Amino acid sequence: MPDVARIPTCVWRISDAVVLALDEQFGDPVDAYVNGSQTWLLENGPAGMMLEWRLHPVGGYQRPANVDTYDVFPATARALFAGEPPPVPTDRLWEGLEAFPAYEGEDETEPALLKAAVGEALGIEPDACGLVDHQAIGDEWERSRGQTTILGRLLEQLAAPENADNHK
Repeated sequence: MPDVARIPTCVWRISDAVVLALDEQFGDPVDAYVNGSQTWLLENGPAGMMLEWRLHPVGGYQRPANVDTYDVFPATARALFAGEPPPVPTDRLWEGLEAFPAYEGEDETEPALLKAAVGEALGIEPDACGLVDHQAIGDEWERSRGQTTILGRLLEQLAAPENADNHK
């Protein structure tokens, strides 16, 4: 069996509270993609490790009409903060948030240390944490042309027996 690179990862299911916490703690994403992903790169991991925080889009993501790719997150967060309906409900935009070491070689942290750091940084404890195979999930997402549920695949891997010590 080939050696699989497993990366420490924490995930949250999408909620308005997660979007508001991202906006309050991190501000606007550093990048937004036409596929719906939103990304932050921040040195808020264990011992100041650079983490990638990524909102994963729902399968078959469609950008809200009349909202630019780079404005989807800010427009959604502003509406939620104001107590108004967002351009599209958050669960029709994103399925969840993932945080993991941003750069290869910096992934030597333990899931428990990552969980503590990201919970403190965001102010919301993750729903799951452990080790995942990003390559397998990315390959499946590509084959499905963006229809695969990335969060679902992450949660499946995080629920696997080898991650039993990392469950809440």
